[in-house]
Amino acid sequence: MKKFKIQRTPFQVPTTDGKTILEHFGSSNQNPEVSIAAMIAPAGWSEPFQTPEFDEYTLVLQGRKQFELEGETIVLHQGESIRISGGTRVRYSNPFLEECHYVSVCLPAFSIETVHREED
Repeated sequence: MKKFKIQRTPFQVPTTDGKTILEHFGSSNQNPEVSIAAMIAPAGWSEPFQTPEFDEYTLVLQGRKQFELEGETIVLHQGESIRISGGTRVRYSNPFLEECHYVSVCLPAFSIETVHREED
């Protein structure tokens, strides 16, 4: 049994909000302990508040991404990262004029059952 796996064909998560999600490892390929995804949030994108059960790490590769949490609005720029602990109510958005390219890591892996998105 190999002790490594190269991911050349990430799973493209279907979305309805214009965001591109390419999950390299995660629930889509039987990795419940971690998810790693490359994402592109289009200009003007946002999603509802959520209170996930998992920790989420975000690394911005290009553009900016906005986070609303704990009564604060935080904007990350290219090369910056953040860790948000599970149980934190957060809203992600890109209210800016350019796309935001970023990598997201969730521990344990992201799942729709544990993200707890609020209704808009």
